[in-house]
Amino acid sequence: MSLSLEEMRVRLKALRARIEAACVECSRSLKSVKIIWVSKFQSKEAVETAILLGAQEFGENRVQEAVEKFGTPRAGIRVHIIGPVQSNKLRKAASVADVIQTVADKETLVKLEAVCAELNKKIDVMFQINTSEEDTKSGIAMNEVSAFFEDLPETPHLCFRGLMTIGKNTGNPEDSRAGFAFLRRTRAALQKRGGVFTDCTELSMGMTDDLEVAIEEGATMIRVGTALFGSRGY
Repeated sequence: MSLSLEEMRVRLKALRARIEAACVECSRSLKSVKIIWVSKFQSKEAVETAILLGAQEFGENRVQEAVEKFGTPRAGIRVHIIGPVQSNKLRKAASVADVIQTVADKETLVKLEAVCAELNKKIDVMFQINTSEEDTKSGIAMNEVSAFFEDLPETPHLCFRGLMTIGKNTGNPEDSRAGFAFLRRTRAALQKRGGVFTDCTELSMGMTDDLEVAIEEGATMIRVGTALFGSRGY
């Protein structure tokens, strides 16, 4: 069952307090951190409640679920695909998404550009890096990052907006710090190169359990589900 407006408001207030405390700790502005409301497995009613509370950016893992909830564009609402996208789902993903955060190979870039050209649509993409070095996680391997960004295909319909990663699933947020720092350094190196990386400003990292460490290491987007919506209706 979805949370009531007041229940979700309390959760949002608590989350903002955590974000603010983390920002104070590292002398950052609260406005420098966006909340991506992870609405996977949540109902349309829960999404509507979140919108009433001012939510504008939503993250969905599954393309079909994103289409069901956000297939009709709404002013001010941006949809982020935060799960891996199979080749046969790229067209649907491009049609519903404003941002695809999980690009991790050049073949996907080429296919996504072709789809967006056909749709006459420009979208933001982010590159997922596997900073946890866990086989169960998607992303560009850390030791392949430098070579990956050397020779990217031309993609006039795709804006390279930033980098994304998932922290280590150890139960200790500090275990993710080194990976988050690596992501920050990688973004800085790309920005120095300019050109297609001029707008590569975002760092999507940190979730409910490790958002403080992510913010301290420079996260500009945190992806939060449980802390806002409560337990998911799997």
